[in-house]
Amino acid sequence: MNIMDSKLPRRSLIAMLPALLTACSAVDLLNATVSTDTYRRTEGLAYGPHARHRLDVYQPIQEVRQAPLVVFFYGGSWSAGERADYRFVGEALASVGIVTLVADYRLSPQFRYPAFLQDSAQAVRWALDHAPDHGADPARVFVMGHSAGAYNAAMVALDRRWLAAQDLSPARLAGWIGLAGPYDFLPIGDAQTRIAFDWPGTPADSQPLFHASQASPPALLLAPALDNTVNPQRSTVAMAQRLKDRGVRVESALYDSVSHVTLVAAMASVLRWRAPVLARISAFVQSTG
Repeated sequence: MNIMDSKLPRRSLIAMLPALLTACSAVDLLNATVSTDTYRRTEGLAYGPHARHRLDVYQPIQEVRQAPLVVFFYGGSWSAGERADYRFVGEALASVGIVTLVADYRLSPQFRYPAFLQDSAQAVRWALDHAPDHGADPARVFVMGHSAGAYNAAMVALDRRWLAAQDLSPARLAGWIGLAGPYDFLPIGDAQTRIAFDWPGTPADSQPLFHASQASPPALLLAPALDNTVNPQRSTVAMAQRLKDRGVRVESALYDSVSHVTLVAAMASVLRWRAPVLARISAFVQSTG
């Protein structure tokens, strides 16, 4: 049963959600609020040979043609995460007419940098090849991520090496969207991130800011104004300025009303009042490409 149909008052549930988002069952709770009549989901499609090379496709419930497509990568310090946890993201984007792919990728500690970037590029290859099968326009494909997933999206969009391995170029992307992404984080202090990037042997060119250039695709960068996980000034603000300095179209915003976690959670219908994250993404995607 959808939790919004329960006897718990809606206002009480909404008030509880931000606190509950720090609990293990928080994503289940958030997904329980998601509408089931705004999208069609195709689960577990393989984009590569590994067990983690799987993605779910969310299509608008109304049949669409030549729709924009977003490939979404979730966060979790490159060591945790499941595509099923982000049904609220797939639903949100599908509800505004965007075909959405939510992709798993290989995780640390079993796999290290650059495995997750290779996987992300491979998922984009699949998206471009199969976009017409899902009513999407291969000329309007975006990469998007939250936290560690925003790093993946940034590197695919900015560092030519990863798409080149798939016989592609970042020029094939209509744009990229980063939510609270880490774009410049050397030296590495976080223990999980050290493992994922083999610190202290992490190369300088592992940082997205290193690759910002005049050839970079358009970008939308959103972050909390106060973020205890990723420094928004060093990452979001610095990346936006670097891209602007190179003549790239970039939109950016910092929000006082959300945290590192509730920034992406604000895409869910019950939390959209906290920040206009979905509205900004929809406007950017519809006006780009």
